[in-house]
Amino acid sequence: MVKSPQFSWRFLLPRYWLLWIGVGLMYLISWLPYRVLMTLGAALGKLLFKALKSRQKIARRNLELCFPEKSAAEREALLWRNAEESGKAMFETVIGWWWPDWRVRRLAHITGYEHIQQAVASGKGILLLAGHFLHLEAAGRVIGLTHPSIGFYRPNNNPLMDYLQYHGRIRSNKYMIGKRDVKGLIQALNQQEVCFYLPDQDYGRSRAEFVPFFAVADTATTTGTLLFANAANCVVIPIYTYRLPDYRGYQIDILPAFDHFPSGDDRADVTRVNQWVEQAVLKNPEQYMWLHRRFKTRPDAEAPSLYD
Repeated sequence: MVKSPQFSWRFLLPRYWLLWIGVGLMYLISWLPYRVLMTLGAALGKLLFKALKSRQKIARRNLELCFPEKSAAEREALLWRNAEESGKAMFETVIGWWWPDWRVRRLAHITGYEHIQQAVASGKGILLLAGHFLHLEAAGRVIGLTHPSIGFYRPNNNPLMDYLQYHGRIRSNKYMIGKRDVKGLIQALNQQEVCFYLPDQDYGRSRAEFVPFFAVADTATTTGTLLFANAANCVVIPIYTYRLPDYRGYQIDILPAFDHFPSGDDRADVTRVNQWVEQAVLKNPEQYMWLHRRFKTRPDAEAPSLYD
């Protein structure tokens, strides 16, 4: 287990005051009704998208690459729905970090928990595959209320923000493991823990295969999923997460464990992972994190960027 970030008296120094003011404001806002938070978030998201032209450009390009069959007007409409969802994500962070359990439970909807129970009963750990959806902070809290789990995360460079992020994310979960602590995650899996793993971003060409993702034929896709599945006594269970309409909260669909996985064919296995991500995205494409440069690593390192 990693050593959790501890509170330090230096966090009270003037250099952190601005962050404390922002945190205090967000905490007060978090007590607003859920419907109000989501409405405010949608409006804020549109404003931020208009201001952050570079991120808007990345999201637009990702949609163009993934959905060439859609018209430009359809993709643009999806882009601005995604802007609203991105704004909502800011308030979903405070939901995940600070809401009391009773408020979160009112928004929690989970199916398929028996798949986790079966794996634990058979003496297996669970590598729980989740996608980079904008509501993930809230979804992680929802899952933790049913089965406290372990997260794999990147520590924040700001020590106060790292302290807040770490303890917010374990509000209903167990602990977090730094993304470089491969041995720590394997150990947790061997202890029959449920461990979150997000395999759907571009982590570079090291330990990656270039396989299809939507319409992009050669997408750098991590083989980390296979590394953990091979090294630990675990099963790989994918999930779908999405925000429900009409302010009903968050749906978590836990799917059956991948069978015959890993198969020994790395390309086939990571292709299978990407196909699961595609299925998850297509349920609610506006809720996916399109702001990430998913296709920045190309098979030919000298090839021009798809984002130029």
